[in-house]
Amino acid sequence: MDTARGHAAPLLVVMGVAGSGKTTFGAALARRLRVPFADADDFHPPANIAKMSAGVPLDDADRLPWLRAIGAWLAEHADGGGVVTCSALRRAYRDLLREQAPEATFVHLHGDREVVRRRVAERTDHFMPASLVDSQFDTLEPLGPDERGLVLDLDAPVDALIDAYLEAAPPPSTR
Repeated sequence: MDTARGHAAPLLVVMGVAGSGKTTFGAALARRLRVPFADADDFHPPANIAKMSAGVPLDDADRLPWLRAIGAWLAEHADGGGVVTCSALRRAYRDLLREQAPEATFVHLHGDREVVRRRVAERTDHFMPASLVDSQFDTLEPLGPDERGLVLDLDAPVDALIDAYLEAAPPPSTR
């Protein structure tokens, strides 16, 4: 139960480009909501990580098994809620996740390309190089008006993002 909102714990996908803060925000939000958390990076097969490490963007054939694995995690957590990160840059990718977890809500961390580029360049413990930031923004399709979700400013402090989510969160769908 999300006691801050007084209803069942949500099933959330924290989405956005690499370096938008998905993992930091998603883990903190999951702790606040007292639900399980999963990082989409942990679902990538070694071949995907090697490809991105070499500066080569993934194609849809690379993404499909990864997205299905994330969708399966969402489906497994539908009853108790959970938070998972996933770039979910295209509508088709979000549709695939919704096929397995129709009740999922998307929280899009969005903001300035230069802020993201700086963040990615400063990371020393991640496989995604700064050279792929532009391809991420080029691929990004914003949430459509018919998609359950909200957009938050990736440059805000984590606690402010959590408060903004709790204030604006759409109620979970009826199951």
